[in-house]
Amino acid sequence: MKTTKFLHAGSALGLALLCSCHNNQETQQTASNTLRMDTILVADSDVVAGSIKTTAVGMQDYSNTFTTAGMVKTIPTAYAEIASPFSGRVVKSYLSLGKQCTPQTPLFELSSPDFFAAQKTYFQEKSQLEQAKRTLQRQKDLMEHGVGAAKDLEEAQTAYDVEKREYENAVMGIRVFKANPETITLGQPLTVYAPINGEILENKVVLGQFIKDDGAAVAKIAALGKVWIAGQVKEKDLQKVRNAAECSVTIPSLPDTKLTCKIFHIGPVVDDETRSIEVLMEADNSKRLLSPGMYVTVEFFEKPAPAVVIPSKAVFLTNESNYVFVATGKNRFVKRKIKIMSVNADTTVIQSGLTKDESIVTDGGLYLQDIR
Repeated sequence: MKTTKFLHAGSALGLALLCSCHNNQETQQTASNTLRMDTILVADSDVVAGSIKTTAVGMQDYSNTFTTAGMVKTIPTAYAEIASPFSGRVVKSYLSLGKQCTPQTPLFELSSPDFFAAQKTYFQEKSQLEQAKRTLQRQKDLMEHGVGAAKDLEEAQTAYDVEKREYENAVMGIRVFKANPETITLGQPLTVYAPINGEILENKVVLGQFIKDDGAAVAKIAALGKVWIAGQVKEKDLQKVRNAAECSVTIPSLPDTKLTCKIFHIGPVVDDETRSIEVLMEADNSKRLLSPGMYVTVEFFEKPAPAVVIPSKAVFLTNESNYVFVATGKNRFVKRKIKIMSVNADTTVIQSGLTKDESIVTDGGLYLQDIR
């Protein structure tokens, strides 16, 4: 019985000593690192103090960016759909896809009844004008030799003036067909020329086919050295576009290639369905990387402005909030929420929450998170 009591007394003494040691450890940890309100105090003797490194918050020029989808379009003034101005049958074609054209390049020739009628009228008026001119000259010669009549001279002059006006109208009738009256021959086919500089994108002309003057376009020509990018920008981003200093285009098939472009026009109307505004950008396409109808990604860059930039490793995330540890004194730190503008591989641009020259923790922040 005495032995049993002795064992119980020994167990109680051991338990008391164990609790005493545990309390001493908690007291030492609390004395080393403490959390007072929002401030974390780290003791100089604690190993955590040697692991914490801080750096001063700096400012760097930063250009805010945002992206949108866009589509490549031809510039309207550098694009033409070719339709025959008059009805006729194709007797010759000079068209070939990819061929470079100028306004002097012939595209195809038509045997046109309208053009033949204009030629016939022209040559008739030209002949009648020459006859009226000879008659007038003869009456002038007769008057000079005193054997002519003034009435006959006046009639010859009137006939010549009338024929001259008719001839001028006939010349204009030929020029409507873009033909040269000085070199034209009766029965000559009508030649249709390219209206602009560019290359042939589409050719539907078939030798021998009959083309109507009100028919659809039979060819398409465009100058693709420069193209438009039509981007759809949401209302909330419209001010960013107005502030954009430049923009670039990325092609899905060439993700590592960026083409610079400039804003040409910002549409005045918001689309009712998409709530977007069309923004037109002009891009150089001398290397022919962009094709009409192609979808691209457009990135807008605002004018660079000073911004707070810190190392990304200094930022922590909890409960969907970003925060950093700000050093307020020796081994004194405050956990502060921040708003992020953008994140890169190694740096983070801060929208609000930090100011220049404040000191933040860049290494050892994980230890501060564990302090309660």
